[in-house]
Amino acid sequence: MASGATVDGPAAASAKKPKLHGRAFYESLGSPKYIVAPMVDQSEFAWRMLSRSFLPESQQSNLLAYSPMFHARLFHESQKYLDQHFQATKPGSDAPFLDGNPAIDRPFFVQFCANEPQHLLRAAKYVAPYCDAVDLNLGCPQGIAKKGHYGAFLQEDQDLVFRLINILHENLDIPVTAKIRLLDTKEASLKYAQNVLRAGASILTVHGRRREQKGHLTGLADWQMIRYLRDNLPAETVLFANGNILRHEDIDKCLAATGADGVMSAEGNLSNPAIFATPPAAGQEPRGYWRGRDGRGGWRVDEVFRRYLDIIHQHVLGAPPPQRRPLFVPGDDTAWMDEEIVLPGQAEGDDRGPKKRRSDVGKENPALMAANFIGLQPHLFHLLRHFVSRHHDVRNALARARLGEMDSYEAICRMVEKKTAEGLLEYEKTGGKSVEAEDCAPAATQEQLDDPESSARAISDCRRPWWVVQPIIRPLPKEAMAKGAISLSKKDRKRMASEMEAGKEGEKGAKRNKDVVVADASAAVTAAVTAQLEKTTSYPSSGLVSG
Repeated sequence: MASGATVDGPAAASAKKPKLHGRAFYESLGSPKYIVAPMVDQSEFAWRMLSRSFLPESQQSNLLAYSPMFHARLFHESQKYLDQHFQATKPGSDAPFLDGNPAIDRPFFVQFCANEPQHLLRAAKYVAPYCDAVDLNLGCPQGIAKKGHYGAFLQEDQDLVFRLINILHENLDIPVTAKIRLLDTKEASLKYAQNVLRAGASILTVHGRRREQKGHLTGLADWQMIRYLRDNLPAETVLFANGNILRHEDIDKCLAATGADGVMSAEGNLSNPAIFATPPAAGQEPRGYWRGRDGRGGWRVDEVFRRYLDIIHQHVLGAPPPQRRPLFVPGDDTAWMDEEIVLPGQAEGDDRGPKKRRSDVGKENPALMAANFIGLQPHLFHLLRHFVSRHHDVRNALARARLGEMDSYEAICRMVEKKTAEGLLEYEKTGGKSVEAEDCAPAATQEQLDDPESSARAISDCRRPWWVVQPIIRPLPKEAMAKGAISLSKKDRKRMASEMEAGKEGEKGAKRNKDVVVADASAAVTAAVTAQLEKTTSYPSSGLVSG
């Protein structure tokens, strides 16, 4: 077991408060309706702070953030794992530091995956003094969760689900919450939710997709199913909805459609950490917010990049951020754009040798293995996804950046600022035509925009210039299959063909219009598979494909 991670928790536990439950607990937090989702290695302290930074200080308590998903057994058995993922106090002291710091990182829930109640309780006891609730992950659909028997792969064992939640409910001084996925039917999903609540969960988060809806099969989250649960669970149940949140505008749509108390975002938040903030009014935009000639806008990537680095400097490293010039807007002096940007290791005589493996870096400097450093590069790739598809030099520089090497990230940030400035100047020079010229995709037809089985509407609504943060749009399952991104196993093809052949035999002799006969077996299989893939992606008025 990790040093100090005992069942009784750290020695410096904070004073106990009366334990609240359900809606009383939720209201004690300020009834937050914006929730940063628990994401493996991606909802660490610095990212939570970045997401909060776009809200006015008076509204930051309205954003509830979850920790990344932690493995309960590793958390309490491995000091190395604990040190890497959870930094609630400063090294060698009991002073608040990062995770769960009452001054800057609340409300805050810590999420664990587990399949053994005692392991879960030990880990939960350790974090309890530093968070507002402990959450059980019952939604992870990935292969590693199947192999480890946790996340969404516990849903067949409702007795174990009950015991995992109940042991925390009975033994923690703070509430327990849980996040689930939908089952195949609304009746089964309701029984599942009722079991979780009966076990003692104070808040229930529902991801509106089934376990198999991931990757190219993600499809739409089913808001109607979440509404069914809302209408059939006790009125005092606190319910969070997760899925289909690509833009800020989707939050109120989700609340209205589902009746949920709050809305959780994962991928939408990763693409745009300002997703929960109300966009500034026209004419009141700060320098870091761009608005185009068509009135549509968004936060600039250079602004978000700067904020992220400043949080690392100030909070993680405990040092003042570098002095920075105001972000460029057209009309400013451009002399700075002629300055040469030299990446570390590329200057004459600056030979750092080959990039080291993470394990070697950790041996030389264990402090760099902390989650806030490990998450930096992946987060920036996600934020700059559209940007680096055009600027490959930035992509290559980011790929070469070394763990914790802040001078490299500062140099890349300057590259991003310069290229953003060039894009803004070109946009003004051409009256906006430069953006139109760079859009190589053919314009969607009205039929495509109105098609609920197409992602065209979401792409059209969300598209912004490459210097603006924006969501990554997944194709719907039918589109993915048409592009060859989804393929069937031989077993599935054989089964589908057999089913279709049996259906044809049963229809022999019936009077049918020959135009509706599926003559080609492969086409029949494709049609059947398409129907199967779209099984529960039927929210009719949603043009969203991710979240």
